[in-house]
Amino acid sequence: MRIVLLTTDNREPLKDYRRPVPEFHSAVAALLDGLAQIPEIEVHVVSCLRQPVISPEKIATNIFFHSLVVPKIGWMQTLFQGCIRATRKKIRELRPDVVHGQGTERDCALAAVFSGFPNLLTLHGNLRAVARINQSPPFSYNWLAARLEGFVLPRTDGVVCISSHTERAVAGLARRTWRVPNAVDAGFFDVQPAPDLSAPPFGLCVGTVVRHKNQNDFIRALDPLAQERNFKMRFASEPSKDAYGAEFYRLVQERPWCEHIGYLNRDQLKARLTAAAFLALPTREDNCPMVVLEAMAAGVPVLASAIGGVPDLIQHEVNGLLCDPDRPETFRAGVARLLDDRALAHRLAATARTQAQQRFHPLVVAQRHLEIYREIMGKSGKP
Repeated sequence: MRIVLLTTDNREPLKDYRRPVPEFHSAVAALLDGLAQIPEIEVHVVSCLRQPVISPEKIATNIFFHSLVVPKIGWMQTLFQGCIRATRKKIRELRPDVVHGQGTERDCALAAVFSGFPNLLTLHGNLRAVARINQSPPFSYNWLAARLEGFVLPRTDGVVCISSHTERAVAGLARRTWRVPNAVDAGFFDVQPAPDLSAPPFGLCVGTVVRHKNQNDFIRALDPLAQERNFKMRFASEPSKDAYGAEFYRLVQERPWCEHIGYLNRDQLKARLTAAAFLALPTREDNCPMVVLEAMAAGVPVLASAIGGVPDLIQHEVNGLLCDPDRPETFRAGVARLLDDRALAHRLAATARTQAQQRFHPLVVAQRHLEIYREIMGKSGKP
């Protein structure tokens, strides 16, 4: 079985063309790790970049990598026409059984839909919901991405929904759906939590500083608790330059118990999780947030909003704590419980780790994808 997987090589958005190996979104990288363990699949990963790069021919025994150089005019300003043409040409050379597009916010979904081969998409974020919650202005990136999402969903053969939240969001648009959560980097299962008992406990909040991630209300919600308990909150994110980000930096600078630690790669996140007392996700919109899966796999207690796809992952008081983003006091109460009741925190984390191994391990998720690929091939009439 030959699969073409279309995804973003992060060397393009990061403009880091000197790096000699491709870098993918953590969910895609984990899926590829799982597919690498299924020898009957031949996977060809295809990514578009604006500049030539040095890349390996293979990233695993059965996984090939192809980087396609597309001039600047072939990207968003022409609705990715250059990327679509270059990718379609490569797909015709490879003649796959199935084309699998990852995400709808860039060129991958459009290229899959127009490939001329049986295809499916994975929705990593519900971009129409994100644009609505962030009140994205017309012709902004999120506004355009939301419209691309609405365009491709009815035109693909099927959608891999990483949560029930996505299934509801695509109802009436997608021809058929499968619910499969993201895979998590297997290295997170090797994390051994070891908090520094000589220092104040700290919680970790990971995510881009934007309105729908809700960091600012979360900080204000914890103000009364910070007057009673000795703890820290560390926020990991890329720099944010909009008004919401400016407010975030002001809130952090005014509070000695808050710290912005910048962007964390996967190895850095593993190191931070080793020492964290808990992970907090106060979001107002999320699908299958990778950081929740990563914390679960690492054995770190999770406190998260009961919205979107989060309840698919966290069962309240079984493998984590759920809160209501419209009731800030629930965040405060949840953090207090995790700080004060370490037996509870340990039990939640242990249960979460066991469930993550059963549900989100790369091989488990890859095997489910193999079943979906076979179904797509059967529907297309291929043997």
